[in-house]
Amino acid sequence: MSKKLTDNGLFDSSRMMLPQHRTAILAYQMGVKSETKPTIDEQQWQLIGQVLQDSFNEHIKVTLTVFDPFHTRDLTGFVTVINTFRKEIKLSIAQNEWEWIKFGDIIAAST
Repeated sequence: MSKKLTDNGLFDSSRMMLPQHRTAILAYQMGVKSETKPTIDEQQWQLIGQVLQDSFNEHIKVTLTVFDPFHTRDLTGFVTVINTFRKEIKLSIAQNEWEWIKFGDIIAAST
């Protein structure tokens, strides 16, 4: 007998997954593992704002804890731009590496 007729060979050789199915499965898995954003009170916002302002004015290295629904990350660098209109800062991480971070995504800041 041929291989296709034994040990579920017919169905094993014809398995496929559409791209839409793959993205749906990944979205479901990411949704299951997501976490909620912690609430930050007014006093913590004032401390975060003070640390960001000190880093911008005095060129002090700062460590920011940035919220992401799937993994919280810590970024260390210098604040080079504070854009109050767009409500974000530009954090210079390395010589030619920087990242824009929204105020609402910052959980904690320390020097």
